[in-house]
Amino acid sequence: MNLLAEIIADTRRDLERRRYARPLAEVARDAERRLAAGRAHRSLRAALRGRRAIGLIAEHKRRSPSAGLIRGELSIEQVVAAYERGGASGVSVLTESSRFGGSLADLEAARGATALPILRKDFIVDAYQVHEALAEGADAVLLIVAALDDHELGSLLRLAGDLGLDALVEVHERDELARATAAGARLIGINNRDLATLHVDVGRTFELLAAVPDGVVVVAESGLSKRAQLDELHGAGVHGVLIGEALMRAADIEQACRALTLVQI
Repeated sequence: MNLLAEIIADTRRDLERRRYARPLAEVARDAERRLAAGRAHRSLRAALRGRRAIGLIAEHKRRSPSAGLIRGELSIEQVVAAYERGGASGVSVLTESSRFGGSLADLEAARGATALPILRKDFIVDAYQVHEALAEGADAVLLIVAALDDHELGSLLRLAGDLGLDALVEVHERDELARATAAGARLIGINNRDLATLHVDVGRTFELLAAVPDGVVVVAESGLSKRAQLDELHGAGVHGVLIGEALMRAADIEQACRALTLVQI
């Protein structure tokens, strides 16, 4: 079993535990209350589309299977506030707990600390998790094509849209890109990291970009840390990048963001 398959199996087991402790009907009611209270939608897709420069989705990530512990001494509020001051277009919050050290509480904390759109980054395989994302303060969810069959992908993509959430649909190879576009994805992330092997190839985005339909907003993910890389991607037609580890490891997170976004003090 590869790493992605292991994580998905663990995710499904944890999902059953959460579903027992807090039934879907209760989660859905919490999501409806948030909408009824006038929750402002912050569109991640809109934040990336039509910019003169490439947009940065800055990620809060405490640890990962490939890097181990990345950073743990700063609160999520400190990190996401620094991202916003540094010119980020959006914030990605990892909520997977066992391998990445995240939690659903991180979404609520992030929403209170920034006005930027917030992506719930997790291994989403069930409608329950999409309702959870809305209830806890996310504006968008990540859907990984390699983790879903066509029915699941289409169903979760439609549900996200019905709830007013953007869906960043992540692909790694041409077949996955074809499945994502067939499902109607309008915000696609091209992950340079193979989630089965963890190998990173920063050329993967360029290889797949030509096959992306017009009108789709494209985000490059993994292996990126330098402004020159971002400029090259933007010149090729990429709208945004998702960067986590390089920012989380920086001594001055705000300044590290500024160096990538070219936002001046």
